[in-house]
Amino acid sequence: MRPGPIVAQALEIAVALAAAPLFLGWVNQCRAWLANRGAPSMLLPYRNIRKLFHKDAVLAENASPLFRIAPYIVFGTMVVAAGIIPSLAGRLPLVVAADAIALVGLFATARVFLSLAAMDVGTAFGTLGARREMMIGFLAEPALLMVIFVASLISATTALPAISAHLASERFTIDPSLAFIGVAFTLVLLAENARIPIDNPATHLELTMIHEAMLLEYSARHLALMEWASALRLFNYACIGFALFVPWGIAARDIGPFGLTLSIPVLALKLAAAGGGLAVIETVSAKLRIMRAPEFLASAFLFAVLGLLVHVLLGGA
Repeated sequence: MRPGPIVAQALEIAVALAAAPLFLGWVNQCRAWLANRGAPSMLLPYRNIRKLFHKDAVLAENASPLFRIAPYIVFGTMVVAAGIIPSLAGRLPLVVAADAIALVGLFATARVFLSLAAMDVGTAFGTLGARREMMIGFLAEPALLMVIFVASLISATTALPAISAHLASERFTIDPSLAFIGVAFTLVLLAENARIPIDNPATHLELTMIHEAMLLEYSARHLALMEWASALRLFNYACIGFALFVPWGIAARDIGPFGLTLSIPVLALKLAAAGGGLAVIETVSAKLRIMRAPEFLASAFLFAVLGLLVHVLLGGA
């Protein structure tokens, strides 16, 4: 393999690792502005991760090896997912090696290890959060797969870069099926990333928290990897949305320095817009009771099915 694609692949992963905490900081800053509060620095997630890496880890006496290796597995799966998603270029080694269904499997792998590690120590909060996380995943994955299925019907492939390239080459029109699956994907993004209205990442109330409940027993470098992986998950979902609904600006053929250099500012603009939109949604939404989460994700699946039906009725299949 020529060194060019390998360097480009490494650059894409490096951009994801660097931009994920910054994207999370931008979302938090926008939320603070919309709530008329003093906004934290966009660099705060970087500082928290750096601070945690310099602390000594404290582990429970009954923690098994699974509890110790789970942060590395979760973080590694999110890094691999960032390499598969075409955020900067479409013809990269990892991008063409896996399709969108394998990408969903990576997200599921991270969820399983995160939940098992949360139950490993045997605390009440960890078990509570793991059970809720698995419930959310059980309901969100079918909706996400249905979104990918509709996009694959439109593009005749399940490969995410091919879907993105096909949609980018089409004449700019408002496709009703894409509009429906766009709503479904937004709902799944909110649920899978522990955002309002499903979860509130800024709270530690035992009756409402999901993701944070699974991290209470972690500290130091283990907690840093989990927090970084959470930021990467949000970044990855945003990039999946860009590939499906805003595919322009991704280097389809030119993966040299010039093509990638042009893709980075385009990606930055997309992230800025997506972060602002996500902050608006969270600001105007109320936190749902946990028992209302199935209805929320059932709505996401319903929108995805409507997208499929519209595509079929319009003669797309």
